[in-house]
This record gives sequence, C-alpha cells and structure tokens, in this order.
Amino acid sequence: MKIVVLAGGLSPERNVSLSSGTKIAQALRGLGHTVALVDMYFGLEDYPGLGPEELYGAPAPERWQSVDRTAPDLAAVKAARRWEGKGDFGPGVLELCREADMVFLALHGQCGEDGRIQAAFDLMDIPYTGSGSLGSAIAMDKDLTKRLVAHLVDTPEWRFAAYTEREVDSLTSKTAVPCVVKPVDSGSSIGVTIAGDKRELRSALLEGLRYGGRCVLERYVKGREIQVGLLDGKALPAIEIIPREGFYDYENKYQPGAAEEVCPAPLTPEQAADVARRAEAVYEALGLAVYSRADFILDENGRFWFLEINTLPGMTPTSLMPQEAAAAGLDYPALCQRIIDLSLARKGKT
Repeated sequence: MKIVVLAGGLSPERNVSLSSGTKIAQALRGLGHTVALVDMYFGLEDYPGLGPEELYGAPAPERWQSVDRTAPDLAAVKAARRWEGKGDFGPGVLELCREADMVFLALHGQCGEDGRIQAAFDLMDIPYTGSGSLGSAIAMDKDLTKRLVAHLVDTPEWRFAAYTEREVDSLTSKTAVPCVVKPVDSGSSIGVTIAGDKRELRSALLEGLRYGGRCVLERYVKGREIQVGLLDGKALPAIEIIPREGFYDYENKYQPGAAEEVCPAPLTPEQAADVARRAEAVYEALGLAVYSRADFILDENGRFWFLEINTLPGMTPTSLMPQEAAAAGLDYPALCQRIIDLSLARKGKT
C-alpha cells in the first residue's frame, strides 16, 4: 500500500508524535509498504529539493528519533516555518494525503487527536487510521468524557473550570486539596499537576493559564497506575506504570528508564477482568474505533477509578500500547498492520 504517516503538527505533543511517526514508518516499510513520513505543519519543508513522490522512502530527520525532556515551544515552532500559507497543514501535505491509499495518523493531542483532522479527511474522502471525528472530539475533552461515562464506571469527583488570572485566588479557595489539575484537552500529562496544598494548587492554576485556562479539577486518588490498551474494542493485557520519581508525567513517559512498566500488570484474574470490562465500556460509550488506551488508578481498596482515554495512543519506543499488544502476541509491525486493516474496515462501513 501507499501510506502517508502524518506526524508532528502544532500540539504540545508534537515531539512525541514525531517519534511515534518515525517508528511507525520504519515498521510499515519493513512490511513492504511504500511510506512517506511527513510533519503535518512543515510538510515538504523538511525535505528540501524533494517532490511529493520522492518523499516515499526518504529517511526521517535524525531529530525525530527521540523525545526531548520538555514539551516544545510552539511559538518557536510557528516562527520556524518558512512557508507563508495559513493553517495547520504545511505545504504539500493535503496533496500527498489525497494520493495515498491510507493516512496513518501518528498525531497526538490537540492537533490530530481532537477530531478536526478526522472531520477534514472525511469531507475529502481520505482514509485514515483510528476513531472518527465525533468520538475523537469527545474523548479529547476530559470533562465531557467523564460526564458521558460516569454512570458506567467509577471516576474521581471533578469539576470543570474556565478561568482567568483574576479568578485564580477565588478558584483556589473553593477547591479541596489534594487534587489533580489537568488541562481539559491535552495529553501526555502536559500541564498536569498533583496539588497537595493550596499553595501548590494556586501555582498549578497559574501554570494552567498557559494551556488556555480551561481545566479539570479532579479529586486525587492514591494508588497504582493501570492502563489498558484496546484493539477493535477488546482489552489487551493491562500494564502497570511505576515511576522512579513523582508521578507518570511527561518526562517519565518518554525518557527511557524513567519508569518501570510491568505487562501484564500483576493483577488477580478478577481484577484483570474488571478493568478490561471498564475500559471496553468507555470505548463503546464514546463510539470509538480501531484502537485506544484507557487510564485507571487502582486504589488500596481494590477499586478501579477511570481517569481518561486516548484515541491515538503513543507508538514511541517507550510507549505502552505496543507493549500491551506484544503481551497479547502481536509485535510492533503486526500491530501497525492490524490498525491499518481495522481502519480500512471502518472506512468501508461509513
């Protein structure tokens, strides 16, 4: 097949996305597919002197191979694009995608995981991997997701807050601690803070202004971090995350050795079946398709608490979804091919 792997973009998770895209492209080429790997925002700028057809088989830039310790400065990213065209699609990207048999979405976060790219591709009849536009948009919104599944699974009490700097002190005084502060529509734990007291909460809310001042304030639940990949609506073996320090934040997710990952997670058969059922219920309720990953906390009383679900989970060398698939007997290239096959089947049903 002729496949475009679309990565990068303007999300704070662009570096994670580029790493995912590089590994996906390598795997697909190993399977015999003709593959072009392209940054959605920079497009052909990354391959000076090459035309669209010449991108197929071009090696990825070396800087895409790994993930930096900190999220990128998006203002600097914008300033670096030489092309003067408007919008998030760089030069040549849409033309390249139109001619492909499939676009493998290696995008993460607000640029690619929130349904907008999916809606655009639906209108242009471009086949792509993963969930459709509506399910993607819902799952990206942590508040809306919890509202829709709270009757199906346990989820920590929360409130949504849209605020300005003038409202930070009032919001701090009205919010119980400890709590978790999360941007409502971001991933990779970017902007997430566990606030143990009012001082930390105020600091977290001020930091949250960088991400739009729209957040979920969620009751902190202490426990084990359990994550469940889903493939075609069925749960894969769960994985447990044990950070060396702190919680499973951006750095612990993408720096090799920063966290211990145990798959299958050391759960009883009853616990494994319970968390699988909960993950599948969320996936179905949101109308998701192909693959996803749901995040839970297992508290000291043996109760699973649903946190969020990701519709385009990471596919980097340290990501969890490939590890869970491997535990189910599906290696990385086979997982990529399975995602393509399921996406083609979904496309045929629409």
